[in-house]
Amino acid sequence: MARPVTIEDVAAAAGVSVATVSRALRDMPNVADSTRRRVREAAEQLDYVVDPRASRLAVGRTATIAIAVPVLDAWYSAKVVAGIETLANEAGFDVSLYVVPTDEHRRRFLSGRGAWWGRCDAAVMIDIGMTDGEADRLLHAGARIVTVGTTTPCFSSVRIDDMNVGRLAVEHLLELGHRDIGVIGGYPHFDVGFKAPTGRRAGAVAALTEAGIDLPPSRIRSGGFMLQGGREAVIEMLADPEPPTAVFCMSDEMAFGAIDGARQLGWSCPEQLSVVGVDDHDVAEAFGLTTVRQRVDEIGAKAARLVMLALSEPDAGPAHEILDTALIVRRSTALPGAPAPAG
Repeated sequence: MARPVTIEDVAAAAGVSVATVSRALRDMPNVADSTRRRVREAAEQLDYVVDPRASRLAVGRTATIAIAVPVLDAWYSAKVVAGIETLANEAGFDVSLYVVPTDEHRRRFLSGRGAWWGRCDAAVMIDIGMTDGEADRLLHAGARIVTVGTTTPCFSSVRIDDMNVGRLAVEHLLELGHRDIGVIGGYPHFDVGFKAPTGRRAGAVAALTEAGIDLPPSRIRSGGFMLQGGREAVIEMLADPEPPTAVFCMSDEMAFGAIDGARQLGWSCPEQLSVVGVDDHDVAEAFGLTTVRQRVDEIGAKAARLVMLALSEPDAGPAHEILDTALIVRRSTALPGAPAPAG
């Protein structure tokens, strides 16, 4: 087994002192830009991971938690961040937000050379995947990480059962008598290991299969988890010669767009098209949207508690929390051709 790459190896490769390597990788002053670039290139070529424990011995704990999100303006991410921040602040921790929109950013964030490394005591990664190899390397380097929406054997996690989410939504439509059901999901514009679409689609397909119904490709559209995407997807779907009578959208924002798109075409919801979303968005009740609720604030708070546990009990094993979801029935779903229910 090869020995771990050390800071001395990086110093030798870059032709500088160990102290200069330390300052360069922590973005400290008094390092020339050319030297900083040379050190970073050497560290990357050697796949060197800074040991955060060594930094803490030198400078003490930072009392800061890094939060990594794929996008800043997504409702779900913002709610989870708010839940983490509230509990972290109560415990005396600041939070530092990092946007990780691409796989290149993801790999850099996890490489040990990301801006958060050495500046934060721990990290929470929201809907950002990690391979088992990456996780194992980070664990042995002393990182403290909690994942939201994804899991790894090495670090604690918080998630919902996405397959059950898809099953709940589609079973509700089947119980109402719908047999021609569309699914709007797909992946958003970022690609950093987002797992929810796969699980939700699998649950939807399982429910349909058990009812003896196929899900043909014409009944699946990508909405990119955005309102505009849901609008465009349902407009395409309703242009079919035999359009669906109901649509399962993998997020409430896509569901809002689907309802709006259907109405633009002169369709009424739910009389001609029933719509189910996921999340229980802040305005879902005002829209009368039937949805599969996940308690997003609680997800953030649970992630923060797991971070505190990882910091206070570093030898404790990972904990994996799966939070409950529930179907919330409102007026956006009804029997095919039936009038909208009250409420």
